[in-house]
Amino acid sequence: MRVSHVVGCAVALALAGATLIGAPRQGDMDKAVEGGGVFVPGWTGAVDGQGLTLKDAKFVKEGDAFHVTTGPATTYWNTANKASGDYTVKATFTEPHYMNLNPSHPHPYGIVIAGNDMDGAGRTYLYCAAYGNGNFIVRGFGPEAFQMTGRRGGASDAVHKAAGVGQPVTQDIAFSVKGDNASCSINGTVVATYSKADLVTAGKLKSLDGIYGLRFAHNVEVLVKGLALTK
Repeated sequence: MRVSHVVGCAVALALAGATLIGAPRQGDMDKAVEGGGVFVPGWTGAVDGQGLTLKDAKFVKEGDAFHVTTGPATTYWNTANKASGDYTVKATFTEPHYMNLNPSHPHPYGIVIAGNDMDGAGRTYLYCAAYGNGNFIVRGFGPEAFQMTGRRGGASDAVHKAAGVGQPVTQDIAFSVKGDNASCSINGTVVATYSKADLVTAGKLKSLDGIYGLRFAHNVEVLVKGLALTK
């Protein structure tokens, strides 16, 4: 009986540890935005995970900028915005108050390309996003989410760093497709390049052609200017 008790305690402790490891960090839960929704004609989006909706994030136009505040991690797009062949999609992202909605650690935002079947659960797309601490990340959604830079992304001297929490930081982000390669540039420097063969394959993208848009992690506030497609 004593052996059984010891084994039982060990199993219970292991399960408790697994629960703690898998649980979101305190203070890092999605924080629903009051008065949320998509308020720019022609645009729509999708949130990650279950439980929250587009009404828990906010996408509005203010002058010549999109003003985005999340809630849940959200991808936004306009179905009229499509790119094919060789192209570059670019925009300028400003976090006016770095980490103001999540002061424990930074969250990224960036450009989406290669969006296909965006109106359903089978949507696929790729994005490159910058953090205000000098890091960046390239990820995609296929049948499941996939990482091109690893789970924690990478660092580059090209990515601007905020002077501190609450201070502004701006990133110029561009995602380009040329021939059989897709490259992400941040502030004029290429930070990552991938071959078409590595991206358009089982479990990843359907094509490098498709809808382009914007991607934001949860609990972040960003202004976006100059979203444009060039050939």
